[in-house]
Amino acid sequence: MRRLGAYAAVLALAATVLGLTGTPRATAAPARATQAEIPAGVTAGVAVFDRTTGTFTERINETLKFRSASVVKLLIALDYLRTHDPRTLSAADRTRLDSMLRSSDDTAASYYWDLGGRTAIIDRTVAQLGLTDTANPPAGYEETWGYVALSAADTVRIYRYILDTASAPVRDYVMGNLRQSTRCGTDGFDQHFGIAGSFERPWAVKQGWSGFGSSGGCTPKPPTTAFAAAGVQGSAQPSAQRAAAAVDLTREALHTTGTVGAGDRTIVAVFTLHPDGTPYGTAYTDLGRLTRSLDVPGAVRPSGTWFGTWSSGVNVRPRPTTVDSAPLTTLPAGVEVLVSCQKLGQEVTIPPYTNTWWAYLPQYGGYVTNIYITSPGNQLPGVPVCSS
Repeated sequence: MRRLGAYAAVLALAATVLGLTGTPRATAAPARATQAEIPAGVTAGVAVFDRTTGTFTERINETLKFRSASVVKLLIALDYLRTHDPRTLSAADRTRLDSMLRSSDDTAASYYWDLGGRTAIIDRTVAQLGLTDTANPPAGYEETWGYVALSAADTVRIYRYILDTASAPVRDYVMGNLRQSTRCGTDGFDQHFGIAGSFERPWAVKQGWSGFGSSGGCTPKPPTTAFAAAGVQGSAQPSAQRAAAAVDLTREALHTTGTVGAGDRTIVAVFTLHPDGTPYGTAYTDLGRLTRSLDVPGAVRPSGTWFGTWSSGVNVRPRPTTVDSAPLTTLPAGVEVLVSCQKLGQEVTIPPYTNTWWAYLPQYGGYVTNIYITSPGNQLPGVPVCSS
């Protein structure tokens, strides 16, 4: 865990974020969705489709086009599997495709983007799937797969094709990988936001993020490809590529797409753009709040209380101690987390604060010291003590 810089800065910041001058920033996990909550300054496109009834439960700007970031990897995979049986893939192909779908591997996406003829992939899949809002990257950026335009409505069509039209081997292979989405993407970004953070399993997700620089919560990894080849996921765009286009290429983008519930009952697509300069943890939190507010049939919402956090590099550990308890992961800076219980553990001191209470984060499977939870006092109000 990184300490804040100057001691005076710690005092000023902690007094604010820890709620020493106000009430704790905590919200009870909703029992059921009521009305979509779009945070101020956020542009959202939402489509929620109940496959059991064949109806939409949410439609908000569903045809608005967004730069796809890594959601387009669904189309890249489908195009390759159009001519390659998942059951007979080479070991190299299986490794690349698995990593692209589970861990949003940019290098793998760039490999198949080039192999498939770049924009020809989009031309073929638009025709095959009957997409109406999907478009190739702006002229001059054909190599950048992350600039493909997608809408929430077309994303629902993509999942409906995978689930109801694609061959069983393709359906099972793609959805099987999305069910195994890893906590961290290969670029070091925590990708279990939105659907993955709002609902209990079963779910399957393909996420997308673009323009957030290098602070994604997980252990950072150096880029392995040039900017254009990497398709812009997670990277801040050079000014030359932040030009006006049919879709916004400037604001930070964070998207969550996939299915929720037994039998992939409900398809959820939420695309968001955030004010320029928004930190990753803030966008992660805003997208989570929006997703939790949606009417998603078949979804099971996790129990617990949501709290804000502060500082960066905050470790999540398997036990409430730093001794023989190597970090499982780190939190995106300032992200909101779900706390199910708390327990006494090792005394931790982050001057000027000392605390022996630790919060259990069920979605991370580990503990963080309560020092980093945005709430007054050492013990979190309204949170039970862990039974074991």
